[in-house]
Amino acid sequence: MKWLRGAGWLAMALLLLAALAGSVYTTRAMPTIDGRLDVAGLQQPVRIERDAQGIPTIKAQNQHDLWFALGFVHAQDRLWQLETHRRIGAGRLAEAFGPAALSSDKFLRALGVRRAAAAQWAHVKPEARAVLQAYADGINAVIGTLRARPPEMVILGVRPQPWEPADSLAWAIMMAYDLGGNWNNELLRLRLSLRLPVQRINELLPPYPGEKPLPSADYAALYRALKLDSATATASLDRTLERLMAAAPPSGVEGVGSNNWVVAGSHTTTGSPLLANDPHLKLSVPALWYFARLEAPGIEMAGATMPGLPVLVLGQNQQVAWGFTNTNPDVQDLYLERLHPADANQAQGPDGGWYPLKIFDETIKVRGGPDVAIKVRESRHGPLISDAGITDDLLGDKARNSFAIAMRWTALDADVDTVGAALAMNRAGDVASFIEAAKGWVAPMQNMVVADRAGHIGFIAPGRVPLRKADNDLFGLVPAPGWDARYDWDGWLSRDALPQARDPERGWIATANQRVVPADYPHFLTSEWALPYRQQRIEQLLEAKPKLSLDDLRAIQADVKSLAAVQMLPWLRRAKSDHPLAAAAAQALDGFDGTMAADKAAPLVYWAWLRHLVQQVFADEMGPVYERAIASRTLVDALQQVLDTDNAWWCDDKTTPAVAETCQQQVDRALGAALDELQQAHGSDVASWQWGKAHQARSEHRPFSRVKLLARWFELRTPVGGDSYTVDATRVLFKPDPTTGELYLAEHGPSLRALYDLADPKRSRFMHSTGQSGLAWSTWYSNFVQPWARVETVPLWSDGPSRDTLAIEPVR
Repeated sequence: MKWLRGAGWLAMALLLLAALAGSVYTTRAMPTIDGRLDVAGLQQPVRIERDAQGIPTIKAQNQHDLWFALGFVHAQDRLWQLETHRRIGAGRLAEAFGPAALSSDKFLRALGVRRAAAAQWAHVKPEARAVLQAYADGINAVIGTLRARPPEMVILGVRPQPWEPADSLAWAIMMAYDLGGNWNNELLRLRLSLRLPVQRINELLPPYPGEKPLPSADYAALYRALKLDSATATASLDRTLERLMAAAPPSGVEGVGSNNWVVAGSHTTTGSPLLANDPHLKLSVPALWYFARLEAPGIEMAGATMPGLPVLVLGQNQQVAWGFTNTNPDVQDLYLERLHPADANQAQGPDGGWYPLKIFDETIKVRGGPDVAIKVRESRHGPLISDAGITDDLLGDKARNSFAIAMRWTALDADVDTVGAALAMNRAGDVASFIEAAKGWVAPMQNMVVADRAGHIGFIAPGRVPLRKADNDLFGLVPAPGWDARYDWDGWLSRDALPQARDPERGWIATANQRVVPADYPHFLTSEWALPYRQQRIEQLLEAKPKLSLDDLRAIQADVKSLAAVQMLPWLRRAKSDHPLAAAAAQALDGFDGTMAADKAAPLVYWAWLRHLVQQVFADEMGPVYERAIASRTLVDALQQVLDTDNAWWCDDKTTPAVAETCQQQVDRALGAALDELQQAHGSDVASWQWGKAHQARSEHRPFSRVKLLARWFELRTPVGGDSYTVDATRVLFKPDPTTGELYLAEHGPSLRALYDLADPKRSRFMHSTGQSGLAWSTWYSNFVQPWARVETVPLWSDGPSRDTLAIEPVR
């Protein structure tokens, strides 16, 4: 037994050593936030004062050092996030994550994000160029003196590489990509047109409420003429486009929007403007946003920065506050490029002749596998996204009629200067100068509201908007023939014609991704505005009181009444089922007015019923396209029209023989199916069901949310109310989570909330969804989660002595 005792002591010693090593590692991986550091690259000493929430106040003596120090704190607290941002922009995920990320890399290389960023860097003006370089130097100063890598890098065997200014520009392009998903809708319509007439597609993807479908050409007939509609071609195209859309990072999905509103002093309790903003984006851990307060000669501002970018994206300076929502303009057009039958590196031009495509050789390194070499091409319209290594061409019919898909997109233009425009907005001293500075903004097009301390409020939606020719009969709805010049863009909307307003008579301006221009606006921006439910609810609440306080604005941000549910509830109340839980479900729905409270059963019953009803009505006609569609939209607008018009064609289940199901039958069946689902998932006690148990805000960790053993340590979750159409927007989709199979998770929501007081900036408040740190064991990794869920805030400006102070000084 002596050997057994000895083995026990050895095991204990090894455990103690492991614990000691872990303790040493976690200590060394924490950033130095106190004391003094000598840092190469600084010009003068800088103070970094962190408060109890981990929010730094950077006090620099010149602008170079200010942006250097911002890069420095981003790298201190978010180094792994910066590394993933750099790899996404460069299409280098597979180096770290292995073969599973290869298809994404292929798409990003084909799209040419890093090539476009390099071209933009060559055009950046001197001021922005100096800021980008100083920021990169600040990041690299941390990388060069790193004591221990973040745990993600240790586990994956990744070492940080130097940050380059073009990495910031690539990340700016990726943010524009995230907010611009028109290309997805074009491919969706293309796939639908091979099985449905345009009339039915317009019913499935209806126009904005109160408007008529665009008078487009019969694009289903166009694709038939191009021989894309044979059974073999359709199946091949479906497989190809499904793989392409699956490889691409998500973008422009329904429910990814934002709210902002600004109220003039005549309608506030302070007598000065108040401004609110809550951008709805992908929830991640760490959060997309990093709060900072920035001080240097001529600069004093605070708000939300974004690791990877050297600007204050959203916030307030001493004179002006501003907030953004997405305009969702149609600034992406896809083209079918006809390839030469004998040379796939040539495409047909408008004159009927052939011109050479640009060719780029790309080598993708793959962790745990051999390098992958691909060739990507570029036409006169832009990159061939179908060169993502998924297929050689669209149809696989090289002998007669093969096509590739090109994307024309404003964000890839070489003369884009996002950082320069943002810096000019950061410096604005009043509404007029902010609006003028914003006119230099190219992408993503945003609805910007602004207020100043002199009492003015304003709005502008800046961005580069393409003009389409008068004879363009496709309106950017679907991929157009690339050899037909009428579908080429014809210049840009002038900056003075951009939607804008100042000091409107009604005393407030609000945007929630709805149509932001009147019916008589003479220019085409998009046909795909977000449904107006959030906007309508915001307007109701803004008009409910003659004078609004900052607390009133916070209450509006917390509102979870869904006007979309109000529209659908009469149908749910008429649903009949012999399910044993039907009576209890009816009792839970009694008094339900569309308020999507996390602790109630009614919202869960409503969304489960809606999910089954949408599937029963639309899946049979859409075929394999249905699964792709519900990955990004609920089809609730189409469903409303089908039910309101009692559209028997859609309600009939085409998979059943002879019997034509009615809409009422589908409504009834959906209730039974929903109760079956909920009983299996949540038990038979309907009174114990809660929306928040299924509808959890999930802040995904890249990549460890996909590793079951690690997800519990890195991922963050919390129950939330709301839905895709509430002001407190927490998106719901019908497709099960691909990793866990869960339904109704909220993976997009108010990524930050901000409330700005122009009478006294010290009363301004903000909050984001996780915490300042990217280290899972840090106090500041998850300290914002519960306050965020409760719609609480912390002061925008420092309100007391700092908790930790670091002096960084130039190396002498």
